[in-house]
Amino acid sequence: MLELAILGFLYDHSLHGYELRKRITALTGHVRPVAESTLYPAIKRLERAGLLVRETQPGAVAAPRHVLSLTATGRRELRRRLADPARTDITDENRWFTVLAFLRHLDDPAAQSAVLRRRLDFLQEPASFFYEGDRPLRAEELKDPFRQGILTIARATSRAELTWLRRTLAALG
Repeated sequence: MLELAILGFLYDHSLHGYELRKRITALTGHVRPVAESTLYPAIKRLERAGLLVRETQPGAVAAPRHVLSLTATGRRELRRRLADPARTDITDENRWFTVLAFLRHLDDPAAQSAVLRRRLDFLQEPASFFYEGDRPLRAEELKDPFRQGILTIARATSRAELTWLRRTLAALG
């Protein structure tokens, strides 16, 4: 997820590390805060893989800063990852939001639709956070008001997303 976010934010324009970290934190930080100890090793991995380059620019007042840019290979890699996301990128809501944040970088509406259809298929599978044996439980079957709340909120969120997915798929053709 972190590497996808780095590639996604650098796709449009170059950023220095601090600005990149702020943007990633804004996207994912409420769930998974991005520490420098996590971000910079990921940047170095992507740099070693030839997906991004680092250029040192003089600072206006302070020390020089490193500006990160995607290479042509990095741009292709982002589009590849978006076109064929891992199953967990489809099923995990936070990872899904990261994919969705950059899906516009796939130029092909058919490729975008294929990714959205995978999410739609996942959301249409019977599921719950709570089970009786192998049977998913519905909110109405639980006596615990807090677990009812989890399922009620999840159902409302899923319905809203299903509506959006169907509308967007229809618009994409």
